[in-house]
Amino acid sequence: MTISKSKERINTLVTELNEHAYRYYVLSHPLISDAEYDRQYRELVELESKYPELVRTDSPTRRVGAKPAAGFKEVQHRVPMLSLNNAMNEQDLFDFDQQVQRYLDKQLDERSAAKITYAVEYKFDGVAVNLTYENGELVLGATRGDGAIGEDITTNIRTINTIPLRLRQEGASRGIFEVRGEVIFLLEDFAALNRLRVSQGEAPFANPRNAASGSLRQLDPSITAKRPLTFFAYGVGSVEQSDLPTSHSETMRFLAQCGFKISPLSRTARGVDELLECYRLAAENRSELQFEVDGLVAKVDAYELQKILGFRHRSPRWAIAAKFEALEEHTRLLDIVIQVGRTGALTPVAVLEPVKVGGVIVSRATLHNQDEIERKDLRIGDTVVVRRQGDVIPAVAAALPELRDGSQKIFKFPKVCPECGSLAERRSGEAVFRCPNPHCPAKLEERIRHFAARNACDIEGLGEKNIALLMQYGLVDDVADLYRLTVSQLSELPRMGEISSANLIEALAKSKEQPLDRFIFALGIRHVGEKTARNLALHTGSLERFRELSEAELLALPDIGEETARSIVTFLSNPQEIELLDKLLAQGFRIQNIDSPKSASLAGKTFVLTGGLQELSRNQAEQRIEALSGKVTSSVSKKTDFVVGGEDPGSKCEKAKSLGVKTL
Repeated sequence: MTISKSKERINTLVTELNEHAYRYYVLSHPLISDAEYDRQYRELVELESKYPELVRTDSPTRRVGAKPAAGFKEVQHRVPMLSLNNAMNEQDLFDFDQQVQRYLDKQLDERSAAKITYAVEYKFDGVAVNLTYENGELVLGATRGDGAIGEDITTNIRTINTIPLRLRQEGASRGIFEVRGEVIFLLEDFAALNRLRVSQGEAPFANPRNAASGSLRQLDPSITAKRPLTFFAYGVGSVEQSDLPTSHSETMRFLAQCGFKISPLSRTARGVDELLECYRLAAENRSELQFEVDGLVAKVDAYELQKILGFRHRSPRWAIAAKFEALEEHTRLLDIVIQVGRTGALTPVAVLEPVKVGGVIVSRATLHNQDEIERKDLRIGDTVVVRRQGDVIPAVAAALPELRDGSQKIFKFPKVCPECGSLAERRSGEAVFRCPNPHCPAKLEERIRHFAARNACDIEGLGEKNIALLMQYGLVDDVADLYRLTVSQLSELPRMGEISSANLIEALAKSKEQPLDRFIFALGIRHVGEKTARNLALHTGSLERFRELSEAELLALPDIGEETARSIVTFLSNPQEIELLDKLLAQGFRIQNIDSPKSASLAGKTFVLTGGLQELSRNQAEQRIEALSGKVTSSVSKKTDFVVGGEDPGSKCEKAKSLGVKTL
């Protein structure tokens, strides 16, 4: 790139990044994702390092953040709230350690060959604030702003229950003592807030960070007080007393004693190998957290070494933010198509311009139903926010209506099934339209796919393409027809030779022997997932007994509500389903009975599993607990009896401790 082209590109990047910083920090309404901002920022850094004479005085590399909004009083920070350099992968984190080592070697005549000890914490995805305490009393709360000047939001800060109005430690009660941290929404609180907003006819927030930012910038503190914000401390600013701890990790323990919440992951790592291991484990377990994080923060632990390392113009040399894969991106909604499920549900699916979210390329995402499309005001052609929390399927979280140019189109939900043309029905109390036609080819194809799935009858070789071929050539009209197929029939199909045909017939024969719980799940009864199927199998013990279940008996079982009970009884009394069951048994299905648990030693006990277990997979551990009549849930509450914590257990162990729940 020529110098003139480079100058042009630098000017473009500076203008765009400053605009995005303003929208992010001041308006709390970003137009691009964090990942895209980071990519443009790194491009600007590279160009400026190559052509230092082209660096503009208003370049975002020469400042931190954006100007504060006009509605709040300005606050000059005693100690600037600098941002951190980013590590986008393990190699960047390794390079950071090497840079620290080299810098210390240059600055010190003699230095021990001992590995550097790092303090490691979660990088919260919220709003950074600075709290000023004077003689132990909270006197000021300010946003980070541009790092030098923030906004006075003291009245809003005082409404947050996790921020002490007076410090609990006498050691922090002399003179000025500043505490820095992040204001966030816990995920369950964020979900509750959005449900409330929707019920009141207000637009939901796109993500917890925007909700936190918008809540803190309310001019009326009574609005902030109604929103359950949480504060986590991550360090100190200006401190007048001289008897503070000598390391960051000790300071965090001191802040906890002062009454602050600190990162559930707050540990030290000795050397880069331990640091990388922390990064890997935290990335693996982030889906279990009660809040959103976008990485880890690693800091040289000893303050003496931090002082030697010092600062660059916008960031400290002794700390780095190690980012995880982005869980939120912006992309275009190209189209909305209707997908027909095995129960006839007409599900709208977003066709997206492919985008990488959380390490996965996303090109489609379910939109659930018509009400969801209308609630989010999604239009074909919109720029939308795509989010992926942990291992959850990516979802379209919100549209960005401010980016509309008039070409967007409102989606009209079809009145008929797109596959068979039957008039779609919407039952009272349901949000979903359904195809009522029992012979709809799309319903049959989805039902066969479910029946053959690995966690159902596990028919090896019967994937989507082969199911589509069987449907296309009219070889199956229901699931039972699969077991009438012959090698000669299959070998005549495109891309199906004699060997692959024989293998599929063998797999079908093997699938005829199933434990009762997998067979019940394979039937595809509405509202009956794997866990419910397992409970039904344990209760009835045999297929014969399962077929005799009544609604009253079902309602007496734990975890089965009215809707699920009605669905099961409707299935068992449907003549077509009765005929299908009889056909499968006539084809030689052998359903293994399930005995009640031999031991009920864990009866009535509820467990939560968290972190990486050493000797068992998560699924194996759940099965062992359930085999002893115990119950496994995903979240910790007062009703939880035990939390089983593995490696890097996240926040569930901390919540268990606060609720008095025993941790194993």
